[in-house]
Amino acid sequence: MTITHVQYSRGGGNTMPARPMFLCLHGWGSNETDIANIMQYIAPYNDYASLRAPIVLQPARDDRTSGAYSWFPAQSPTGDDLDRAALAAATAIDQWVDEQVSIERDVVPIGFSQGGLLAVHLLRIHPERYRAAISLSGFLAPGTAAADDRLPAFDTPVFFAYGKNDEVIPKYELFAATAWLEEHTWLTTHSYHGLGHEVSLDEFADLRQWLLLNDIAPGIL
Repeated sequence: MTITHVQYSRGGGNTMPARPMFLCLHGWGSNETDIANIMQYIAPYNDYASLRAPIVLQPARDDRTSGAYSWFPAQSPTGDDLDRAALAAATAIDQWVDEQVSIERDVVPIGFSQGGLLAVHLLRIHPERYRAAISLSGFLAPGTAAADDRLPAFDTPVFFAYGKNDEVIPKYELFAATAWLEEHTWLTTHSYHGLGHEVSLDEFADLRQWLLLNDIAPGIL
């Protein structure tokens, strides 16, 4: 698995090199423009690199459409299949970061759904590299990852948020993710009444405040 398509913020993702770079990871059936488009609401004064998942569900038809892609071979793998898929995708993303981003620069993965799982899974395989992680409507791979036992020592800030009306990720998965993150990271979690498997402006406001408190982004628009 290899990352081949990336959408950068202005200046090729190097306009604000003293600030952390956001690593944007979209969900199933989406593409690299998805989270890139919401960065203006979250951290407009930070750089980002938005990665396209390598599994093609629907190819782009022309220059105006970006197609649909996935990080995992199946929409909703479970058990060992999910563990293997998460490891393969996170390893490919981590390798891309190693090759493309200066080791001196802080990196903050932010992902939605599948991408939210991977934002956390990067911490589970390489906690030294990532300044924090943001999982929006995400979940966890159920098995043990290589650095799970080392992760608590880093006290890595994690923002985990989801809608109380999410009908895609089962509630027990959301609750399990919250409990695991509480034990392994410095967790901030929010849930939102009336919100399904999607994001909201209220969520963005809470996220901006969290970014400000953790000295990741200015917290202003």
